[in-house]
Amino acid sequence: MRFAKMHGLGNDYIYFNCLTQTVEDPPSTARRLADRHFGIGGDGIVLIKPSESADYGMEMYNADGSRAEMCGNAIRCVGKYLYEKGITDRKELSIETGAGILRLWLRVTGNEVGSVRVDMGEPVLEGRKIPTVFDQPRVVNEPLEIDGKTVRVTCLSMGNPHCVVIVEKNTDDWVLGLGPKIEVHPAFPNRINAEFISVDNRRELGMRVWERGTGETLACGTGACAAGVAAHLNGVAERETTVHLPGGDLQIDWAEDNHVYLTGPATFVFEGEVEI
Repeated sequence: MRFAKMHGLGNDYIYFNCLTQTVEDPPSTARRLADRHFGIGGDGIVLIKPSESADYGMEMYNADGSRAEMCGNAIRCVGKYLYEKGITDRKELSIETGAGILRLWLRVTGNEVGSVRVDMGEPVLEGRKIPTVFDQPRVVNEPLEIDGKTVRVTCLSMGNPHCVVIVEKNTDDWVLGLGPKIEVHPAFPNRINAEFISVDNRRELGMRVWERGTGETLACGTGACAAGVAAHLNGVAERETTVHLPGGDLQIDWAEDNHVYLTGPATFVFEGEVEI
């Protein structure tokens, strides 16, 4: 079966064109192929599929085989794949995801997609809808008890759930120590992504992320969106920010229409064939 390895700022997935082929058992395929020692290596797999309600669809699975609703880095790669493989010549696309239908704008130079702007939709701020056990309209700077320690968290959904912690400095103690515990905390019934952000200034944030079902990744598009929204809700950043991640920078704009817009690059790594 043909595949492409692609990444958005180091957040890498294995992409299958399921317009012309079928992956029969996506969860086990993700677990086997995402293994960085015995497989192709990646944060999971992405299936590019037909859609009855949008131009195309994407279905994704984390490295542990669990289903993910959406990924801001992956959807940019989907747009790049569709355009550069000649499947479409359109520079504005709608993609059906587990988080709904999202719209992309491809920024093309020559025949190459340099960056992609994505309308990530409106953030979900109500505690029960994220979902969390917090029963309030906005979960902002709320105390969360973890191993006898109180951490202040801001939670929201960008189609998938996020828990944002503002820290003075990002350290392994936060990301690798606390991240796995936040992911499976009883306050989050569907597990959750944990973002740790430091505020450089009102338009720049530093971020590391512990992703649900994967662990620490070099970048997370929905997480960067959540970071931008959370920072503004806490009064420490403007609505338009640059989020600096280990893999590179993403531009986040929580616009006046209440939609969050994400802009960043997408990159082909290599292509090949694999038996699955």
